Amino acid sequence: MLTKTAVECKNIDETKASPLAKVLFSFPFVKEVFIDENYVSITKYDIADWNEITFELRNFLKQYLEQTDLVVDESLIEKTDNFKIKQDEYFDNLDVTSQQIINILEEYVKPAVQSDGGNITFNSYDETSNVVKVTLQGACSGCPSSTFTLKNGIENMLRQMLSNNTIIVEAMNG
Repeated sequence: MLTKTAVECKNIDETKASPLAKVLFSFPFVKEVFIDENYVSITKYDIADWNEITFELRNFLKQYLEQTDLVVDESLIEKTDNFKIKQDEYFDNLDVTSQQIINILEEYVKPAVQSDGGNITFNSYDETSNVVKVTLQGACSGCPSSTFTLKNGIENMLRQMLSNNTIIVEAMNG
C-alpha cells in the first residue's frame, strides 16, 4: 500500500504531500505523476521513448521503495472535492442512483482503469438531465481513448445496469 488517498501532481509545485513525486520530477522526461493505492503512474514528455527510460524508472522506484516507506504524507494532502467524495458521510447523503453509480464505478470500472495507470472518480449525477460527471486521473487524464472508453464502455454499462438508456457520461480531467 503506497497511499490511502490518490495524489496527482501535474508539476513539481504540487508535490508537497509526496516526496516520491518530488524526486521523480528531477527526471527531465517526467511530465506528471499519479500515485494511488498500489501503483505509480508517470506521464512523460516526448523527449524520451518508454523503451529508453522504463528500466531506469523501475530501478529507481525499486530502490526508493526499499530505502523509504514514505511515498505520500497523508497529513499534507489537501482536502479537495475528490477527497471529500471518498468519505462515507458524503456517500450516505447521496441519492440512491448516485450511490448505485459509485458502486458500479468502484466494482467494475475502477479496477480496469487502474490497471492502465489511471483512476476514475464520481463527481455528480443530475437526475433531471441524467448526466453523470466523472473525473479521470493519472494515465487516463487527457488520454485520447478515454472518450471512446467513456461513451462505449462506462456509459453503456451504466445504462444497462441502471435500466436507463438516457444516461450520459461526461469526463473532466483531474
